[in-house]
Amino acid sequence: RDNHIYKWVIIGTQTWMSENFVYKPNNGEYWVYNNDTSNVAIYGYLYSWEIAQTVAPAGWHLPSQTEWETLVSFLGGEDLAYNKLVESGTSHWGNPNSATNFSGFTALPAGYFDQRNNSFNSLGFSTKFHSSTEYTGNSENAMGLALNQNFKKANIEGAPKKLA
Repeated sequence: RDNHIYKWVIIGTQTWMSENFVYKPNNGEYWVYNNDTSNVAIYGYLYSWEIAQTVAPAGWHLPSQTEWETLVSFLGGEDLAYNKLVESGTSHWGNPNSATNFSGFTALPAGYFDQRNNSFNSLGFSTKFHSSTEYTGNSENAMGLALNQNFKKANIEGAPKKLA
C-alpha cells in the first residue's frame, strides 16, 4: 500500500511482519528518531498509539495483548523469547548482544518517543511495540511488548499511550 513490500515470518500459528513500518501517514502523531530521516530506512516511524491503530496495510492489524502473549509463550516465555525475537549481532543493538533471532522476527532497537516531555530515548538498547489492548482500569495506558537489552526479557506490560 505504500509501495513497500514488507518481510514477514510465520511463528507458531501466527504470521508477523519482520520489519518496522516505513509508512508515513498523511496526518496524526508520528516521529522519526531524533528527527533524523536517515533513521526511517532502518527503524521506520514511531507512531502514537492512536495512529498505530490505523497504519497497518490491508489484511494486517495491530496485535492484541493476547496475540503478543501467544507469541512469547510459543517462544518459551519471556526469558527465552527475548533472544529469539531480537536481531543478532551489534549492527543495531548495543554490545554485547547474545540474541539469536531464532524466530526471524528481527526486532530492532528503535527506541521510543515520549510525548509527555518530547524526548527520544533508548535507541540501540530497547524497543516498544504497541498492542490494540488498553490497560485495564487506566485508559491512558495500553499493553504492549517491550524488549530491553538491559533486562533481556520479552515483557508484555502496560505503558503510557504517550510512549511512541
